[in-house]
Amino acid sequence: MLKNSVLEYIKRNSLLYKTGVEYGDYTINHVLGCSHGCLYPCYAMLMARRFGKVESYEEWMKPKIVENSIDLLKKEIPKYKTRMKFVHFCFSTDPFMYGYNEIEELSIKLIKMLNEAKIKCTALTKGCLPSELEQLSEDNEFGITLISLDENFRKKTEPFSAPYDERIECLYKLHKRGRKTWVSIEPYPTPNIIKQDIGDILNSISFVDKIIFGRMNYNSMVSKYPNYKKYFNDLSERVIEFCKEKNKEYFIKSGTITNSL
Repeated sequence: MLKNSVLEYIKRNSLLYKTGVEYGDYTINHVLGCSHGCLYPCYAMLMARRFGKVESYEEWMKPKIVENSIDLLKKEIPKYKTRMKFVHFCFSTDPFMYGYNEIEELSIKLIKMLNEAKIKCTALTKGCLPSELEQLSEDNEFGITLISLDENFRKKTEPFSAPYDERIECLYKLHKRGRKTWVSIEPYPTPNIIKQDIGDILNSISFVDKIIFGRMNYNSMVSKYPNYKKYFNDLSERVIEFCKEKNKEYFIKSGTITNSL
């Protein structure tokens, strides 16, 4: 059910920018903050606090829409079009924030604008991907974050995000409609945080076209797990083997495979 939360609005001077994320190109953040409340901790929230964009976790969880997003994008598409391979939604917020209809509608409008300019878009969410996305360009790629299948773990670490099975179901529907789909298994935890088999996660999303895998960072529990570097090395090999066997694209994030000694 969509929330009836009262959203705040801000204005920005720019919207599109070149990201430093290793598997990204250009990106867009038309919302400040995220209501999902991820407690890994959330890297985007940490950076927002560091640079004075928000003062607290509680403020971060009250999303603010960039009210001049459409006008900015109209101006910036001609400026950046020849430089862009694709635009990602989003690296520091969620384009389909669970329960926020207004954010979802704005995200779809912005993707449509980029598609009309012949620009491919990718999107990643811990919410539910709306069925309206199937009406947009077939070049787009849509993904979900999935680091577990345990709902008790989700409620502790991603308390206000979409249930895992809802995420998978929405992604599968887009897959069945011929859209390219992917999953980000990141930030993946160590067994002292949660005991689970990554094989169960891989099998649950075996229909997707691409998998991205990355270790959990910024959490002191990770380094307390014995041989945690070897653990992530071994998991990375399992992901790679799975993807090769199923003929899928894959990407292992930098720092996940390391010298395990």
